[in-house]
Amino acid sequence: MSEKQTVFLSGATGYIAQHIIKQLLDTKKFKIIGSVRSEDKAQKLANNFNNSPDLSFVYVKDIADPKAFDAAFEEHGSKIDFVIHSASPFHFKVTDPKKDLIVPAEIGSAGIFKASVKYAPNLKHFVVTSSYAAVFDILREEDNSLVLNEESWNTMEEEQAITNPVFAYCYSKKVAEQTVWKLAKDLNAKFNINAVNPVYVFGPQCFDSSVTKELNTSCEIINKFIHASPDSPVDESIKGSFIDVRDVAKAHIEPLLNSEKFNGKRLIMDAGRFGNQTIVDVLNEIPQLKGKIPVGNPHRDDELPVKMAKVDNSKTKELLGFEFISLEQTVKDTALQVLKHEGKL
Repeated sequence: MSEKQTVFLSGATGYIAQHIIKQLLDTKKFKIIGSVRSEDKAQKLANNFNNSPDLSFVYVKDIADPKAFDAAFEEHGSKIDFVIHSASPFHFKVTDPKKDLIVPAEIGSAGIFKASVKYAPNLKHFVVTSSYAAVFDILREEDNSLVLNEESWNTMEEEQAITNPVFAYCYSKKVAEQTVWKLAKDLNAKFNINAVNPVYVFGPQCFDSSVTKELNTSCEIINKFIHASPDSPVDESIKGSFIDVRDVAKAHIEPLLNSEKFNGKRLIMDAGRFGNQTIVDVLNEIPQLKGKIPVGNPHRDDELPVKMAKVDNSKTKELLGFEFISLEQTVKDTALQVLKHEGKL
C-alpha cells in the first residue's frame, strides 16, 4: 500500500475544518497536521477522532502574527504534500474594522503562504478557504440583472468597506484570497492553488458533542428558529444562498486528489437561494417542531431566486461532479442533531 500523504490544515477546530478532517481520514490516504490555538482544543478534537494516529497537532497562537506559521513549517515542512488554509475569523464584534478584520486577514494568508513557499519543498497543492463574500457585491444582492460567476470579485473599495463591520468582513475575505493569488505570482510558487468560496454554510456539527446553546454564525440562523416561540415573527432580514458543510469539506479534498484539474480555479459553493421563511417552512415539516415554532407566511420566499442576483456556478459543479445536498436535507440534519442533543427526539 502506498504511503499516506500529509495535509497541513490551519484552524483545525473550525466547523468546516472538522468535517474536512473526517473526510480526509475516511479516505485512508492522508495524515493530517492540524493547527490549533490551544492544547485543550487539540485534546478534545483528538478524542473525538478516537486519537487517530493519522491526526496530529501544532500550536499557532495568533494567525495575525506575520510569522505565526514559521515554526510549524520549519519543523514539518519537508513532509507536507498539501496545505488547506481554513483558519479565518468570522465575527462582527469589532471596534476598528480595518485593524480587527482587514489587516489580520491579509497577514494570516500571507504568513501561511510564505511559510509554504519557504519551508515546504514538496508541496503539491494549496487550498485557501475563501468566501462568497470575496465574489459578490453586497449592495447588489437583490439586483436580479446581476450575474455572478467564478470570475467575479467583490467590487467594494477599502474606503467604503471600513465604514461598518459587515462591509469590512466581506472586504477582508477578498483581501485574504487576493493576497494568495498575488503572492503565488510574486514568489513564483511551484505548487498548484485553488480557492473554495462558500456561501452560508449549514449542516450538522461534525460531532454531536459540539452542539452548543449558540451555534456558529450560519447554523445559528436555523438554531434560533428551533428555539423561537410560535408567535415570534419571521423577519426578512436574512436572505442569501446556502450550501451544506459536508459538500464544502468535499470541495477542499477533491483538489488534493486531482491537483492539475483544479489549479487556478475558484469554486463557488452555492446550492441555491433561501430566506428566513424558507428555513421555517422546512423546520415545520419536522414533527417534533410543528406547532411549537413560528409559521410566518409560508412560501413567502419561493420567488427569491428570481428576485436576487443570479449565481452561475456551473463551472464549479462541472469540476466537482457531485450533486449538492438540498436545503431541505441540510436544514433537517442541522435541526435533528440539535433536537437529539437536547433529548427532544
